[in-house]
Amino acid sequence: MNKAVIAFINKQRLLEKNATVLVGVSGGPDSMALLHFLRSIREEWDLNLIAISVDHQLRGEESIADVKYVEEVCRQWEITFKSTSVDVKSYKNELHVGTQVAAREMRYRFFEEQMHAHQASYLALGHHSDDQLETMLMSLVRTANSSALSGIPAKREFATGWVIRPLLAATRSDIETYCKINGITPRYDPSNKELTYTRNYFRNTVLPLIKEKNSNIHNTIQHLSETLAEDEAYLRNEAEKLVNRLVDFTTNYERASFEITLFKKHPIALQRRAYHLILNYLYKRLPKDLSYTHEAYFFSLLEGGKGNVQIDFPFDLTLEKSYNNLSFYFSDQGPHDSSYCKTLNIPGTTMLPDGTVIHAEMIEQLPLGERDSYVCKLEEIQLPLHIRTRKPGDRMRWKGLAGSKKVKDIFIDAKIPKLERASWPILVDDQGEILWLIGLKKGQPKHQANNAPYIHIYYERG
Repeated sequence: MNKAVIAFINKQRLLEKNATVLVGVSGGPDSMALLHFLRSIREEWDLNLIAISVDHQLRGEESIADVKYVEEVCRQWEITFKSTSVDVKSYKNELHVGTQVAAREMRYRFFEEQMHAHQASYLALGHHSDDQLETMLMSLVRTANSSALSGIPAKREFATGWVIRPLLAATRSDIETYCKINGITPRYDPSNKELTYTRNYFRNTVLPLIKEKNSNIHNTIQHLSETLAEDEAYLRNEAEKLVNRLVDFTTNYERASFEITLFKKHPIALQRRAYHLILNYLYKRLPKDLSYTHEAYFFSLLEGGKGNVQIDFPFDLTLEKSYNNLSFYFSDQGPHDSSYCKTLNIPGTTMLPDGTVIHAEMIEQLPLGERDSYVCKLEEIQLPLHIRTRKPGDRMRWKGLAGSKKVKDIFIDAKIPKLERASWPILVDDQGEILWLIGLKKGQPKHQANNAPYIHIYYERG
């Protein structure tokens, strides 16, 4: 096993000499073999080893005894030892998650604390090739997301350094043999035999059948995991670039939106990963009942011909298509009363709720035509001017139009998303006459005048 693990470490560049390495140790054969192996190369690699152990308080005196066992072995092997006890049951009930999820999150929280405390470069964990096989088979059964099929990474960034898994080069049988040869008597968790846990079911019933057909399945799966991980890393990086370029998020990551035509110009592989990245940003924790069917709904919105459609996702997330815009928002962050009315400072600036700044000034000569500005003569309008949101029945007129037109119809013709209409800024005079749907449509006052001065209004978008 030693040669295979050393070769794997070198191939994956898992370790560097003169490093501080934390080792997660439960007392079981995997972690004890890993700790013993790293101890055997400690002098050659000049490693500072620190064993860390967590009592999850799930098995009473047995789990306490596991920690004490690891502590005693570390004393004999002259390895620094750190441990903690965590209340998994309370954490599980508080967050409404499964036992294994709660235990993992609390365990990794302690690992992260210790990484920072010791400024460690590595956290070594005892996952082996059988764990890899179990993980990938479980992913194949319960997900249609290709990124989830890359399995357990041999190395990933974590806290002050990296999580590494040198024993992915070894099988469970290799590890048990290693323990016997080196006189290691590990502790065993009886819950590993309980088939109520999905992993245990695969471990004890499915894997033995597969190994009968292919005894080399461990190497095959590990190679598949590495190639999938490399491909996925590249595609994810490209998808992140796409999201950063096209998707607008609110500062608290509770809403997201993008233009559909721009999004669809990219390959479907990037669109799919961008969709998953958006969900990762929005959800604090991905819902269990989020499945490939929701991905299909997402793409149906992109391809559908209807201008306004909504689809409900788990945990009150809504996807809303409005013409060429697709928005993600939670129900408590969805449409709400965003109306306002502000008196325009002339001369001066006026700040709108979305950060847009409206500038107003008095000028003597008519400026050249500017797309993002509005000019009218002082005697044509009734001061003061106001910036407000729309009201029921709003209508406006402009040069060449016979009569007036509903603001609602102007929004529809311009394909303005519903979510944006309620907060769209409108310039009106003190009689309520609409002068400018800011940035969209310029109106014409009812009364015309020939003399100056002019009022010049322009804006900087928030």
